Amino acid sequence: MNIKENLTEAFKELIVKVATGIPEDVYNYIRKAYESEENPVAKAQFEAILKDMELACKRTRPICQDTGTPYLFLEVGDNFPIKSEIVEIFKDALRYVTKEMGILRPNAVDPIYARNSGDNTGRFVPWVHIDLVPGDELKVNIMFKGGGSEAPSTLVMSPPLKGWETLKETVIETVAKAGPLPCPPLIVGVAVAAGADMALTLAKRAILRPIGERHPDPKVAKMEEELLEALNKLGVGPHGFGGKFSVLDVKFEYAYRHPATFAIGVITSCWATRRGRMIVRSDGSYVITSKHLVREGDVCVVR
Repeated sequence: MNIKENLTEAFKELIVKVATGIPEDVYNYIRKAYESEENPVAKAQFEAILKDMELACKRTRPICQDTGTPYLFLEVGDNFPIKSEIVEIFKDALRYVTKEMGILRPNAVDPIYARNSGDNTGRFVPWVHIDLVPGDELKVNIMFKGGGSEAPSTLVMSPPLKGWETLKETVIETVAKAGPLPCPPLIVGVAVAAGADMALTLAKRAILRPIGERHPDPKVAKMEEELLEALNKLGVGPHGFGGKFSVLDVKFEYAYRHPATFAIGVITSCWATRRGRMIVRSDGSYVITSKHLVREGDVCVVR
């Protein structure tokens, strides 16, 4: 196979793995939450979630009926042999997994003509963010974002003098108001930036980081921990049934802001946080670097 064919197969494999195999970090943290939860109703919800993960894995079927909108975050090396065709190759893989394999639900709807494309592609879908970097590799992060978890997304343009106070209020209010809608326990992405688009994009990209991984800046890491503690005091719990775990983690990101702006973006991801990573080398060979719950024989293992 040539590099385009290899890349198509790589995208197909990654899409299927992300749609049907929960990431290792999410699986492990849900198990820990189940084991330590004392509220019997919340514990039953975690038990159902774990069973869902196992069934999806064993049957190679979607973790959730809402297979989400595809988001593609690319780091393209200067010397990677193809560039402008990468997105079209990803679209071809999406179409195949949707229409030929039947694993993804068609979720791309034209808002003007009220038509579903039927293959998860359309105008600006998938949504793509590209960074140009040194080297000859392609690094890929994909995320499938469900409608319920996207609905509570919040943007606040705060007066700079009240920025940090407003940020904490906004994050807590977002999760409290959302209740069961985004299918908690959540991963919450938070960002501060100069503009609205910057803040929301960074907040969404922050969710790509594994649960438990703190921001490298110790001051930012402390904010993540403080927000996580505050949000779990809300008592929303899994699917809104109460309990100790409303949020699995908080991820904070930031960009330099304008002196007159303090844009705050908040993005929530449901418990079924479907994301994955891979590296494609210049010869077309690839390795999926994220670990997922996958079937081996009659059992599911993380690899």
